[in-house]
Amino acid sequence: MKVLLTGAGGQLGQALIASVPDGLELVATSRQDLDLADPEACRTAVEQHQPDWVLNAGAYTAVDKAESESALAHAVNAGAPEAFARALDQQGGRLLQISTDFVFNGTQGRPYQPMQARDPLGVYGASKAAGEAAVQSVFGTSGRGLILRTSWVIGPVGKNFALTMLRLHRERDQLGVVADQVGCPTSTLTLAQACWRTLQIAGGSELPAVMHWSDAGAASWYDVAVAVGRIGAELGLIDMPAEVQPITTADYPTPAERPAYSLLDSTSTRTALQLSGQHWQHALKDVLQQAKTP
Repeated sequence: MKVLLTGAGGQLGQALIASVPDGLELVATSRQDLDLADPEACRTAVEQHQPDWVLNAGAYTAVDKAESESALAHAVNAGAPEAFARALDQQGGRLLQISTDFVFNGTQGRPYQPMQARDPLGVYGASKAAGEAAVQSVFGTSGRGLILRTSWVIGPVGKNFALTMLRLHRERDQLGVVADQVGCPTSTLTLAQACWRTLQIAGGSELPAVMHWSDAGAASWYDVAVAVGRIGAELGLIDMPAEVQPITTADYPTPAERPAYSLLDSTSTRTALQLSGQHWQHALKDVLQQAKTP
C-alpha cells in the first residue's frame, strides 16, 4: 500500500510518520514540499505518486487568524481536499480526510454523532466543513472518500494546548483557563493509530463514510490545564503546578467564536476500527512523557 501523507511536519504528521505500519510505502510531504493552497500542486502530487491513499493530515488550523485570512483557510481546508478527491477519482485511489469538531455549533449539549448536520460557527469550522462536503460530493457513496473528525489535538511535539500549559506551569504561579467550553483532548499517538487502522481495515471491509475519534471522557480546557500541572509534577517536568483559576469564555474573548460543547461520540468508530478508547488523562500522560522539553 502506498500512502501520500500531507502535513508531515505537523504534530499529527510526525506521529503518523513515527508509527508507520510495516510494509507500507509512505510519501510524506510537508508545507515546503506541497502547497495545499495550490489545487494544481495537489492534483500533480497525486498524478506523480499515484498513491493508493491520500492521508490529508495537513490543514490551516489557526482558528482565530482564519477570521482575517478566510481565503487562505478555505484554499487549504476546502480546496485541497477537493483537488485530491478529483485527482483520485480520475486515476484511482482513496482519500482519508482529517476533520474537526468545529464543524458543529456546540449548542446541543450532548455528544455529536458522525452523521449529524454540519453547522460551523467561524471561518475555520466553515472551511473544514466545506472540505468535507467537497469530498462527499466527488466520491458520493462509493466509499473511496472517508472523513475522520477529531477534537482538541495534543501531542509531544509541535504547538498545542498541553505543551503550552506545561510551559506556563513552569513560568507562572497562577493561570486563568476557560472552564465553560467542553470537549475531549485527543492524543496524536492514539489518533495516528486510528488513522493507520482505518487504512488497513478499509481494504477488506466497509467503513462508515464519516467517523469520529477522540480519546475517552470529557473535559473543559480548565480540566486539561489542571491535569497538565498534576501529571507534569508527577513526571518531574515541573517543580510545582501553578494555581489554575476557572474563567469564562467571556473573560477571554477571541476573534473566533468556539463551540461551547463539541464532544464527539466515537462509539461507532471504536467498534468499526476494533480499537478500545483510552481515557484522555492517560493519553495526556503518554504525551507528556514523550514531550520534548522546550
